[in-house]
Amino acid sequence: MLQRFTLAELDAAAALLHGGGVLAYPTEAVFGLGCDPHDRVAFEKIFALKQRPATQGVLLIAADFAQVERYIALAAVPIEVLREVRSSWPGPHTWIFPRSAEVPAWVAGAHAGIALRVTAHAPAAALCRAFGGALVSTSANPHGQPPARTAQTVAGYFGDALDGLLDAPLGGQASPTVIRDALSGAIIRA
Repeated sequence: MLQRFTLAELDAAAALLHGGGVLAYPTEAVFGLGCDPHDRVAFEKIFALKQRPATQGVLLIAADFAQVERYIALAAVPIEVLREVRSSWPGPHTWIFPRSAEVPAWVAGAHAGIALRVTAHAPAAALCRAFGGALVSTSANPHGQPPARTAQTVAGYFGDALDGLLDAPLGGQASPTVIRDALSGAIIRA
């Protein structure tokens, strides 16, 4: 059964995530589906909900750099690149890094790197803080459908197949964040 949470109930939403649940939550532009990135069963549930091939991989969203640092192969990232990326965070910027051994293979899919964002969106950052780490973030929609921009759309797409929904406002972005390769600067998703 779909549990709804408000921002006053972040600890309960985090407990659902720690218990293996999948939670829809607001991001900068659209609702995302999230789970503990180290929980393969929960991760596979997201891909079943989305009806999406698991080879596509997902990004991780966090409240601060400390929550994503362990996922980056830091030795492969020049210090000036890291400085530039960190100056863009927190903010609506997603960067692909060479991934460390800490990244579960299922999170990266068929990709060599890992996409990371330290969000400035207060509800998503508060959720990551309550959870105590980075969360999976992929748009809350069945594959091929428009991303959900309201809690009602999320509930309509997934109903009781979804474990939880954090009903809070989206950020002010008109479209999902741009994804760039940290090393080359190339835009992967505009």
